[in-house]
Amino acid sequence: MTELVIDVRDLTKSFGDRVVVDHFDLQVPRGAIYGFLGPNGSGKTTTIRMVCGLLKPESGEGTVLGFDVLTESPKIKERVGYMTQKFSLYEDLSIRENLEFISRLYGLDHRAERVDKALEDLGLSERQQQLAGKLSGGWKQRLALAACMIHEPEVLLLDEPTAGVDPKARRDFWDAIRRYSAQGVTTLVSTHYMDEAVQCDSIAYIAYGKKLLDAPVSEIPKKIGLACWRIAGRPLLPAQEMLEGAPGVGLVARFGAEIHACGEDPVALEQSVRRVKAAQPHVEIEKIEAGFEEIFIYLMAGSHDTFQ
Repeated sequence: MTELVIDVRDLTKSFGDRVVVDHFDLQVPRGAIYGFLGPNGSGKTTTIRMVCGLLKPESGEGTVLGFDVLTESPKIKERVGYMTQKFSLYEDLSIRENLEFISRLYGLDHRAERVDKALEDLGLSERQQQLAGKLSGGWKQRLALAACMIHEPEVLLLDEPTAGVDPKARRDFWDAIRRYSAQGVTTLVSTHYMDEAVQCDSIAYIAYGKKLLDAPVSEIPKKIGLACWRIAGRPLLPAQEMLEGAPGVGLVARFGAEIHACGEDPVALEQSVRRVKAAQPHVEIEKIEAGFEEIFIYLMAGSHDTFQ
């Protein structure tokens, strides 16, 4: 059987009268890269903090690395690396000084060798004397990841780690995550980027405290069963207005110079799309496979914000 590094059930957390995480289950095998998606305020960060021992759930149970999430959170925290949304290292220290400081906090042995390895693993050696505050977003991201990994954690928790970072830096970051995965490090990562989500082994979609979807990436399109049509041509606004609220149309979204219309009733959807074509012969229509972006926009549109 596959070893479950994270195995939690019914985790619940409230702030005041608002339930932020509502009976959340999660099972993650060793070495997996597991993605969290969902709108802002959906409970992703709170869930990650409960898993790594920073927040105690009000109810639920389970283990992380074999340790009880309710009674053994200090042991969990010692064995995980947590990268927050905001860069949280010292900007007036150099890259190397930051890593040396983190290694002392953990009480690590062979600190110089560990720092050298962290610098090499993340391509930071040549910049090690540069002040952290002078780094670009991508290099700050590398430094933050190096700091997370310097104590060789078994679980890596990443909270929207590549927000605001350029595409090349994001690719380099994910190359590093895959290397760690091959070494047996289990990763939980929250992201808003679809091109990152598809690099995960499995994805959980969370909307306002509730998990709506949890599946391997390859199985998600089949699980949702979303039919989709592409409508192109100019002008597009009249076609969009006809499709919004039409039978079988659950989603109308603009993708560059075209519209994607999707829904769970393929027959009714096709009829609505063909009515648009009959009324506006200048547009082109084509049946397409629903991509991850359409799927997650569709899920988000059907979610209810518990804060309202």
